[in-house]
Amino acid sequence: MSLIKSISGIRGTIGGKAGEGLSPIDTVKFTAAYAAYIKKNVPQANKIVVGRDARISGLMIEGLVVNTLIACGLNVIKLGLATTPTVEIAVTEENADGGIILTASHNPKQWNALKLLNEKGEFISASGGEEILRLAESTELTFTDVDTLGKITTKLNYEDKHIEMIKNLPMVDTKAIAEANFTIVIDCVNSVGGIVLPKLLKSIGVRNVIELFCEPNGEFPHNPEPLPENLTEIANYIKKNKANVGFVVDPDVDRLAIVCEDGSMFGEEYTLVSVADYILQNKKGNTVSNLSSTRALNDVTVKHGGTYYASAVGEVNVVEMMKTQKAVIGGEGNGGIIYPELHYGRDALVGIALFLTHLAKSGKSCKDLRNTYPNYFISKNKIELTPSINVDAILETIAKKYAHEKVNTIDGVKIDFANEWVHLRKSNTEPIIRIYSESQNEASANNLAQKIINDIKSII
Repeated sequence: MSLIKSISGIRGTIGGKAGEGLSPIDTVKFTAAYAAYIKKNVPQANKIVVGRDARISGLMIEGLVVNTLIACGLNVIKLGLATTPTVEIAVTEENADGGIILTASHNPKQWNALKLLNEKGEFISASGGEEILRLAESTELTFTDVDTLGKITTKLNYEDKHIEMIKNLPMVDTKAIAEANFTIVIDCVNSVGGIVLPKLLKSIGVRNVIELFCEPNGEFPHNPEPLPENLTEIANYIKKNKANVGFVVDPDVDRLAIVCEDGSMFGEEYTLVSVADYILQNKKGNTVSNLSSTRALNDVTVKHGGTYYASAVGEVNVVEMMKTQKAVIGGEGNGGIIYPELHYGRDALVGIALFLTHLAKSGKSCKDLRNTYPNYFISKNKIELTPSINVDAILETIAKKYAHEKVNTIDGVKIDFANEWVHLRKSNTEPIIRIYSESQNEASANNLAQKIINDIKSII
């Protein structure tokens, strides 16, 4: 069994002993710690939003979380089945003091997690996460008396409000989408996307939708991470039905993968690139993604007269830099779109609406649109290390060796060469170094990664 305690929440497998998985005891403990943190940091805090994806353990975890919150004296707005971005929006729309999303994102069905939000509907800060971890292991947790127990208010179908907000965005052109008469295939991995995507597409003018795995029962039909090797079925459906495009979301609908009309992958990295291209054509400004994302976003940003900024890995870091640099669009290279006009969170739904507007207005096929962007390849590797090895010292040595290149050390070590880059960062949960490299083709990206791996091995 596995239990991962991190600054962004608690994630674990269902079953087993307390402390070795996401047991009821661990769920209550961390929920109570979050409640204590909110009450300490938000004056007169009294309201928390809770939503969940469709995984099998969702109802059980929801019951534990909701009842723990009311035992801490907090009122709960229970959304039931809801996407991660929907919960984020609900926090601000309901003037709540925080939110908890019950989802293990792309992890398999035996996993679940508590994702923790602040009063802005954004992920809590690193320092906030550390405080919650400390509180969970302390003896400071207390519960309220019977006269001050919180109350539960249920608000189902909150996605309708989310969709209406997307539909009303100036950059979403429902008329252009309707006139394009797209046929679209969707794969929602039998989670909440199966409820929301058909509603969204109908709302923005799409009449022809072919649904794959849209029953929200938590029985994932394939590995739920939207990577090319997991998307063979939708690729076949697209070709068989002569569809214009396919959309795939993860179980909590904050990541978006796009499949072209010939069944080829648009590329998760290029979800953000294409949407940014559309936004920047209509509104000048800056962009942000994390250090491990494709250089193509920089290329598109510069072409439109903006400035690209790279943040440390992690959504909270991307959001912080987007605010600092007043970015008009940003996100992560895993298909995560963050559009500030709506909210500061990764949102596959707004990504779909903006992409379809872009595709409709371009007059191109999905594949032809993809071919308008610089073509890079990212190679993802890791080196497993023994716990006794000093990872920080290795990264410092690599940074010194390549000091004559453009080196960024805000999150591990990223080395920018003339036509390619490599990013090394240590895992927060296991003794490994992750090595991402990008170049103009697969062979050169792999060669660059191998060169750095050999450097590390020689240091060891």
